[in-house]
Amino acid sequence: MSVLPAGALAVEVASETVVLLPERALWIPAHDAVVVADLHWGKAATFRASRVPVPMGTTASDLTRLSRVLSDTGASQLIILGDLLHARAGRHEETFATIAAWRARHASLQVTLVRGNHDRHAGDPPASLDIDCQDDPWRAGPFVGVHEPALPESGYVLAGHLHPNVTVHGRGRSHVRLPAFVFGATIGILPAFSAFTGGGMYARQAGDALYGIAGGEVIALR
Repeated sequence: MSVLPAGALAVEVASETVVLLPERALWIPAHDAVVVADLHWGKAATFRASRVPVPMGTTASDLTRLSRVLSDTGASQLIILGDLLHARAGRHEETFATIAAWRARHASLQVTLVRGNHDRHAGDPPASLDIDCQDDPWRAGPFVGVHEPALPESGYVLAGHLHPNVTVHGRGRSHVRLPAFVFGATIGILPAFSAFTGGGMYARQAGDALYGIAGGEVIALR
């Protein structure tokens, strides 16, 4: 790893170097893996099925961002820490056609889904997408990949589910909410990869290291 992707930040977690990417993904060079959480594919389609007017193309936009991550890192495997699909109502033919076209462009990529709470209701993706779906944690070196963060029996947990955001205050009363990576002593939490997903379930704990994403750059926060 001689040159970091634009806006990325390398940090040490569990005695290994990981790279935090502004696209809301984590790259572990030693294991040739990109890790993401909470893609929520089909969420916009789910809203539209309930007659809620939301923009089209959110899944396609997220897939373009994911392709950029894979190109920048050259990773051979993609690990998804839960909530690949948002809901059964979002299983639209158009959504799966968009995903299938993306998958065809990355046919050699090994994709593993650690099922999350939404996946259990929405069901697994079609077998034609060649995504290995499992309930067991993903393990590589010291890392244990799960969806919902919980204290580990061993190893360092990487999780999603909480969609962490942090509020950064500026001069006067100005402030902005940023998606963030969170690393505690034994658990790291990734931001939701989906741009069409809110945040706010994360509550900061003493000793947490926070890294916000702003302006295409990952920034260490106090």
